[in-house]
Amino acid sequence: MKKNMNTQKAWFYEEYGPKEVLKLGDFPLPTPAHNQILVQVRAAALNPIDFKRRQRAIFPSDFPVVPGCDMSGVVVARGDGATKFGIGDEVYGNIQDFNAEGKLKQLGTLAQFIVVEESLVALKPKNISFEEAASLPLAIQTAIEGFVTAGFKGGQTVFIVGGAGGVGTLVIQLAKHLYGASEVVATASTPKVEFVKSLGADKVVDYTKTKYEEITENFDFLYDTIGDTKNSHVVAKADAPIVDITWPPSHPRAVYSSLTVCGESLEKLRPYLESGKLKAIIDPTGPYKFTDVVEAFGYLETGRARGKVVVSPFPSATSPFCFVG
Repeated sequence: MKKNMNTQKAWFYEEYGPKEVLKLGDFPLPTPAHNQILVQVRAAALNPIDFKRRQRAIFPSDFPVVPGCDMSGVVVARGDGATKFGIGDEVYGNIQDFNAEGKLKQLGTLAQFIVVEESLVALKPKNISFEEAASLPLAIQTAIEGFVTAGFKGGQTVFIVGGAGGVGTLVIQLAKHLYGASEVVATASTPKVEFVKSLGADKVVDYTKTKYEEITENFDFLYDTIGDTKNSHVVAKADAPIVDITWPPSHPRAVYSSLTVCGESLEKLRPYLESGKLKAIIDPTGPYKFTDVVEAFGYLETGRARGKVVVSPFPSATSPFCFVG
């Protein structure tokens, strides 16, 4: 039977609810607008915002919704005004700009082809895989924003809550190699202590054995990636900034930090990725196959992921858009 060249395979949902509302089926192929590129997706990463958005109406969206913010892939077509990338370029990025006016894109990254504004993506460093690249954008943009929000300065100390998670693994590396922290301390569970040390943490607090109140040192910056500032605030100095990346923060001193979505921030990280100072961390249970997306979400929603949950490979397809751009 001849394939319908106007559709593609994608995961989507048509109502809010648990992971079981997700369906795998045909979804319309997009056409790039003036400032957009069409990307054939090679890998995607899942983020907590993806399942939170599926569970309830936290952002305006039209159904059906294809979840996913992070992707890496190959440019297969361009809009008339898109000139930054060429056909065949390997790119990566977070395609959902949460600060833009209007509704979020219906077509997220769990699809064979997506369209995205060229300003939101960057060239993939050649020394990292599509899977590694897909794991980075939203988490690294979130991690960077926390340091900016805090006004962090080199030589200061930082305490990171949730050192083994998708954002925490990158916060540790950024603190050590980009922002020049004099001491990096992070929390983790017993099985993940050595892993978090390997990322560059000077000390790791096993939260299953040590309470915040038992930590005698106070820190210049408290970076909480799990929304526990109602308890973790005690390790911060009296005048120290406290950043919480979950909304709403659970302590009055904590400041919510979101993210700035742009390709430029990813471009600035290229030297650190190419030198190996900054490493993408993919949860060892993955990558998950495209057909196993429901299972991947189930694992992410346990809160036990070590690094990022990645989906790859995607179904292969020949682009019907070779005539565009």
